[in-house]
Amino acid sequence: MKIFKLFPKATIYFLVVGISFMGCKKSFLDEYNPASRTTDNMYKDPAGYDGLVNSCYPLLRNITQSRNLTVKGTDMMCAGGWSGIFFGQSNQIGNELDQYDIRLNSTTGALQGYWDDLYKEINRCNAAVDRADGVVDLDPAKKVIRVGEAKFLRALCYFWLVQQWGDVPMPLKESLAGKLEAPKSASKDIYTQIIADLNSAITGLPVSQTDQGRATQGAAKFLLAKVYLTRGWNFNNSLGGSSADFTSALALSDELIASGLYPLEANWNNLWPTHDKKVTNAQPSIAAGVATANASKEVIFAVQYANPQYYYGDGNSNPVTGLIGNNMHSQFGHGPSGVAQAGGSTIFYSKLQGDRNYPTWAAYRMFDPTMDSRYEGTFNTVSYATVVQTISLKNNTVSQNLSITYAIGDTTAIILPWNRPLPIAKDRGLNVAGGTKKYAVGHISEIVGYAPLTPSTGVVDNMFWASPMFWKFFQPNVPFQDGWSTLNDPIFRAAELYLMAAEAIVKGATGAKLGTADVYYNRVLDRALGTANAGKNPNRAANPEKGTDPIANVVSYRATPSNITIDMIMDESAREFMGEGQRWYDLKRTQTLISRGTKYNPWMGYGLSGSPAIAAKHYLRPIPQSMIDLTLPKIDQNPGY
Repeated sequence: MKIFKLFPKATIYFLVVGISFMGCKKSFLDEYNPASRTTDNMYKDPAGYDGLVNSCYPLLRNITQSRNLTVKGTDMMCAGGWSGIFFGQSNQIGNELDQYDIRLNSTTGALQGYWDDLYKEINRCNAAVDRADGVVDLDPAKKVIRVGEAKFLRALCYFWLVQQWGDVPMPLKESLAGKLEAPKSASKDIYTQIIADLNSAITGLPVSQTDQGRATQGAAKFLLAKVYLTRGWNFNNSLGGSSADFTSALALSDELIASGLYPLEANWNNLWPTHDKKVTNAQPSIAAGVATANASKEVIFAVQYANPQYYYGDGNSNPVTGLIGNNMHSQFGHGPSGVAQAGGSTIFYSKLQGDRNYPTWAAYRMFDPTMDSRYEGTFNTVSYATVVQTISLKNNTVSQNLSITYAIGDTTAIILPWNRPLPIAKDRGLNVAGGTKKYAVGHISEIVGYAPLTPSTGVVDNMFWASPMFWKFFQPNVPFQDGWSTLNDPIFRAAELYLMAAEAIVKGATGAKLGTADVYYNRVLDRALGTANAGKNPNRAANPEKGTDPIANVVSYRATPSNITIDMIMDESAREFMGEGQRWYDLKRTQTLISRGTKYNPWMGYGLSGSPAIAAKHYLRPIPQSMIDLTLPKIDQNPGY
């Protein structure tokens, strides 16, 4: 499949309500087009219409790369640099998406961009739906499929919109001219439309498509299950939901599980690029370990980066190649380059955590590092030198200046997990009096934000080490800031079917095919534990928000019919999907954003005033001010902003 690149005359414009339109109007500015190709005649032939539908896919990249909105301000991820909170510094200023203070308002740039991209995508989908009947000689069966794709994508965008903002404008026709009026539609009406679009898509879409990445019937059923699950919670009694929605969500989840089309990967780590811990300058190719991940049958729908046909289209394109890759690897922090374990920005595997999207203290302590393969698969706990380098450091205890030379491949830092004892002096690095190791040895319990403490002294040392880096999405040889990854972005995975089913059962759904809620939950858990540990009781810290729990203070996260709760399912979802861009939505749906966020996120539990700023109003985002300013009558702002 080729992605159609729009001619200059058919440039997409963004108008009043954040909706793009494609039009042609005689003007002295018009370029001469010897082929006489315009949007009106282009989309009347099958090839042109196919290009229109294809153009609905690339913008998903821009939308899903807005990770800050869905990972920051949650219980498991936040901005780095929160150490000052624990040192009693009252002037700490973090990210507004974490602190939910007055800076989170109608002018917040991340919200504006997300709003704009979603409505641009919706207008492309509207155009594809509207223009289908006018295409000459389009195969009827193909038309049904392409319209099904457009309706699926439109439903997906409206689902993201209504969760973020509640009542929003809901245009269902292609916008060809600007207008001032942009009335809101009630949330319950938007959910009704989403469900109607998805049911229509399910009827029209095939079980599979030749082109990897196109919408399928399974993708539409998955999304419909999640929509029913969300509506069932009936946020503020505004969604038109009922308990029957939970049963509908369960039935669709069971149907997809039983189909056998989307089996769980035997090994969780097969979902992600190969992670060679002892990285040297002799790296595997950029494609190493990615082909398996991108071809996983567990992935029901993914935003595409691996296939060149999906690279074309507008938005963040490389001017030379026309390519745009995945930037998930750069959305999560990496330590600075000026230390031995960094070796420059082009090889970042051995870096430690920096100050971008940063795991909370609790994130590390939710896992059993001994049994759960997702711990090492999610966090890089050992750092190796990638260049020959000599560094100077100071023994803070005896004021002794030291020098250490690292060869490529030498260990430079180890961070022990929470369930290991604190190391004694001789097992520390040379920066500690009595230390014998030529590398820094730290412990998760000593990590306070982005600034680690030197063991026993409470002084930040200059032998760099910090929290284990979040490296789930990284590929070998992909530059840290100046390059693109070819890893597809899996936004629907089969593992979520099991946890959605478990959640629905806890909320009262009936008719489960596999048994009680714990059966579904434990399927996901046991895959992570692997054959050797399946059926065992993995342990997390009983109080993961605290960094000094004794090792004995643990709690099992295996589910039983009597212990499974929504909170337990949210813990398991955190372990399974950390960083995958859905956490804020999960917390919003289950109405645990405030309770879990203020408990586990240091910024949310602190705030600029010294107390949490987050309030009930933050379950909805503020309508972008640019939208309000360009409408007449003015569109209503969400309450509290």
